[in-house]
Amino acid sequence: MPVETALPPVPLTVEGASVLHQMMRFRWPAWRALPAETRAAILDEATAALTALEKPAAGCQSGMYSLLGHKGDLMFVHFRRSFEELNEAQLKLARLRISDYLEPASSYLSIIELGLYESSSDTYADLARRDIKPHSEEWNREIESVLERHRKAMAPRLWPEIPGAKYICFYPMDRQRGESRNWYQEPMPDRQRMMKEHGLIGRRYGGEVRQIITGSIGFDDWEWGVDLFAEDPLVFKKLIYEMRFDEVSAVYALFGSFYVGLRTPASGLGEILKV
Repeated sequence: MPVETALPPVPLTVEGASVLHQMMRFRWPAWRALPAETRAAILDEATAALTALEKPAAGCQSGMYSLLGHKGDLMFVHFRRSFEELNEAQLKLARLRISDYLEPASSYLSIIELGLYESSSDTYADLARRDIKPHSEEWNREIESVLERHRKAMAPRLWPEIPGAKYICFYPMDRQRGESRNWYQEPMPDRQRMMKEHGLIGRRYGGEVRQIITGSIGFDDWEWGVDLFAEDPLVFKKLIYEMRFDEVSAVYALFGSFYVGLRTPASGLGEILKV
């Protein structure tokens, strides 16, 4: 039997920071109805708390964005080391008095994920040549050794700070599982080839945009989340449009709602909510 036919279909991945996006609408009528001194006190409390959250500390950081369009007014992005810490961040925000004026519009839960297609194929083929049975104790030890090397080598990408760029573009996506086209039934060598070609486009934009991919299978309604960070929002359109002509996107990609916002430091909250 050819080695390729014995390879598991699932590529190896390494995971890092847990990520939560919270999209909020602001209750403007109720906010305007408050006395000026009450608004000031609420803003002081929120600004102090958000200032502490936006400072990078041991892999924990939050960022606030002023959203464009009707899908929300503010988006909070939280990077943490675990889901427990994400829950703490969500609760800290909920306990602030300003949360009385924030209405959840949407949210997205995921974890930073780096796919290892090339390494997966090489590792699986090597283990097959050595006649190591898939999912045996020896197989699992070898796989874990490979993953640990990648975790160490890729640590800066797995545990990043939230980029300080002026603009963010976030969207969720799936791989198609239709009757005629199903990403999950394509052979791994074909998926590996397509993902490599797909990645080449993104690398050409490396100096203009920072991309962070998060996995959400089992966590949210879509399979992946994509965050793009840039100083010029036009690069979002150019990058995503060019990728639409790539095989993996043109044939297999399905996209959710797009959220675009401007990075807003905690100190700028009062300016946004000025009445």
